[in-house]
Amino acid sequence: MPRHFDGDTLVIATHNHGKLLEFKTVLLPYVRKIISAGELGLPEPKETGSTFAENATLKALAAAGAGVPALADDSGLCVNALGGKPGLFSARWCGSSKDPLIGMERVQLELGASPDRSAYFICVLALAWPDGHTEVVEGRCDGQIVWPPRGNNGHGYDPFFLPDGQSMTFGEMNPSQKQEISHRGQALKKMAALFTTA
Repeated sequence: MPRHFDGDTLVIATHNHGKLLEFKTVLLPYVRKIISAGELGLPEPKETGSTFAENATLKALAAAGAGVPALADDSGLCVNALGGKPGLFSARWCGSSKDPLIGMERVQLELGASPDRSAYFICVLALAWPDGHTEVVEGRCDGQIVWPPRGNNGHGYDPFFLPDGQSMTFGEMNPSQKQEISHRGQALKKMAALFTTA
């Protein structure tokens, strides 16, 4: 049986404001107080895992060291013609300045004239308790790489990812539209099932 969260405080193991807002949109009905690892001044642990699940788990466990349950995600863009890259290294492809445009330009450059523009976003969420127990869920959204990027909403690689069956990139969608179909939105819906309504 999965363990359910029934506390009143949750740490989101992120320093990314955009991700924090996405978490809050779904989880505030269940949790009285949501704070980020950044607000607590917690360091970002090195992502040494070989899978999204391993990285999400190590980040959640590190944040749970603050003494309350913590939720972390590891997510990335996987481009099929590039063998799944940038994948686990999606953030690193954006350079030391963490500029998403640098990452998008690198993907576009490496794709070159490839007719296969298919890609998918994946998000793995890990919920960890201070005693070391974890629960893990996964969400995925398939789509296509478009160039040039379109839209100024969202974060990361959103402006050049067109979800299958949609006419707008994630970067053109408002937060609620994106949340409904995104990889993180799907994972959050699964994770919300582990939360007790306040």
